[in-house]
Amino acid sequence: MRYRYHTVDVFTPRRFGGNQLAVLPEAQGLSGEQMQSIAREFNYAETTFVLPPENSANDAKVRIFTPTREIPFAGHPNLGTAHVLSAISGVSEHDEPQRTYEFEELAGIVSVRVRFEQGFPVYCELTAPQSLELGPEMSWPSDVAAVADAVSLSSEDIFTGSHFPRSASVGLPFLCVEVRDRDALARSQVRVDKWMAYLQRAGYNAIHLYTRDTGSDDVDFRCRMYINLGGVREDPATGSANCALCGLLASLAPESTGTFEYQIAQGIEMGRPSVLFASVDKRDGAVTEVRIGGASVSVAEGSIEVG
Repeated sequence: MRYRYHTVDVFTPRRFGGNQLAVLPEAQGLSGEQMQSIAREFNYAETTFVLPPENSANDAKVRIFTPTREIPFAGHPNLGTAHVLSAISGVSEHDEPQRTYEFEELAGIVSVRVRFEQGFPVYCELTAPQSLELGPEMSWPSDVAAVADAVSLSSEDIFTGSHFPRSASVGLPFLCVEVRDRDALARSQVRVDKWMAYLQRAGYNAIHLYTRDTGSDDVDFRCRMYINLGGVREDPATGSANCALCGLLASLAPESTGTFEYQIAQGIEMGRPSVLFASVDKRDGAVTEVRIGGASVSVAEGSIEVG
């Protein structure tokens, strides 16, 4: 059986930057095992499979696979999938300049808003499917040292003036860690032996490093995200991690009510520069909604034989 696929670079307006994604827009008939094999074949951070919705009020059911497992939610797969579906369906220049997709996923319903210019999708933004959940701060010196050691840094490279290392999630958990400057960010590198020992003790399989030392007045944070998915890898643009980070930072802001906006750079050290735009709503001291968006660009399309 032959299935069409599209590849797209997400969180970038230019090809060969951002985060790669493969999308199978008509995945009916594929088993979960076959989806996993296809994701392993592409070997991107994620591959998505679009199916008819279980509830007709929604637009599609979307399953997201890494090369090793299915996951409940991720940022760039949702944006890239919405971009591909919009590019396939097309809109007239006289139609509405935006539309919203409702995707059914393991984490819940994910809403993705797509903005069009001259009938072509130019920007996608999702709303995180779950409320912000925060773990306890890892404030013991031994905890900070263990986190630093896992990414080849010293305790002095970890900045704890805003918060100690802390997990945050809006659908997928990440350990958010602030480092002092761009130099520390650039020097970070996973030490697999230390990482695995840390995983066994702390249980976190993804570390999201960031710094406010961005080198640009337009960028609020510069990030690197490392994750263990049957092998440690770095991600060039991580919507779910930056949703969690921005939700955490908005929760710590002294203002009890407002909308907080952030521009984030990621993937620079990998040679796949990415730009992400986040916004967080907060009311009466509680984060109520987190959104992340960016540009995407189509790269390739073709077919894959299955069976």
